[in-house]
Amino acid sequence: MARRRPKPIHQLTAADFERMFPDEEACCAYLVGRRWPKGIKCPRCGADVTELKGNPWHWQCYNCAPVTSYRFSHIAGTIFENTNKPLRDWFRVIHLMLTSRKGMSALQIMRFMGFGSYKTAWLMCHKVRTALVEDVNKLGGIVEVDETYVGGKDKNRHWDKKSGTRGRGYDKNKTSVVGAVKRKGNVVARVVYGVDEITLENFVSETVSNKVSLLCTDAYPAYHALGNTYPHGVVDHKAGQHVVGAIHTNTIEGFWSLIKRGIMGSYHKVSRKYLPLYVAEFQFRYNNRENADIFGAAIAGC
Repeated sequence: MARRRPKPIHQLTAADFERMFPDEEACCAYLVGRRWPKGIKCPRCGADVTELKGNPWHWQCYNCAPVTSYRFSHIAGTIFENTNKPLRDWFRVIHLMLTSRKGMSALQIMRFMGFGSYKTAWLMCHKVRTALVEDVNKLGGIVEVDETYVGGKDKNRHWDKKSGTRGRGYDKNKTSVVGAVKRKGNVVARVVYGVDEITLENFVSETVSNKVSLLCTDAYPAYHALGNTYPHGVVDHKAGQHVVGAIHTNTIEGFWSLIKRGIMGSYHKVSRKYLPLYVAEFQFRYNNRENADIFGAAIAGC
């Protein structure tokens, strides 16, 4: 019998959130448990610490400073440090960003949370995206590699802003993103400054294992040299090929569609400077799509 596809993991709902984090104390306890699952350690040296009596969620380490001691709190060294927002607000923002498949804009966050400033919501979202940047092990099995371009279409620009040239990635106002995905596994995506042969080969060598069983790409000439190192399969979209046996790039193209629909529908416009953070956000959600504790994984990275 054909194996059934596993059901999507149930994510943290609004009712679950209210039950888990009814107040600030519950958020502090959750953060401490995620940050130090084997006991509280000094964030500087990793030594055992002493709790400060009368000052909850604060500790001191005499290993760093034997005379005066080094004092720190539960948010020291995290994205929450020096913030004037309670942890519960931060947790709510993270929850909203993770439960929305296509992301949630800072303007929506501001309206939902009742923040008085758009800049506050924007800074919080970017700090969370920074925390979501993850290191992914080299991909194995059947891997698909492809590139895409993020930005408005040249034909939609004003006549004096059109690039006037054609070709793959021809628009200088578009940003190149290259990605590799393991079938039914993780994805790695990075913003690059070009899609030349050297750039793509370096990306593949850094993200794909040399023991991969099959490497699938389209017929872009910059991928041709990969056949010297990997078992390389090619589909020629111009010739009407989309699936040739096990060779296709549909998985990575599905990931590109998530990013583009998210940018078009939620963010509307993303600058080249901050695009890597948005890509990291989509990558984190994709790689943790079946993680029963995606919220806890995000908090642990903060």
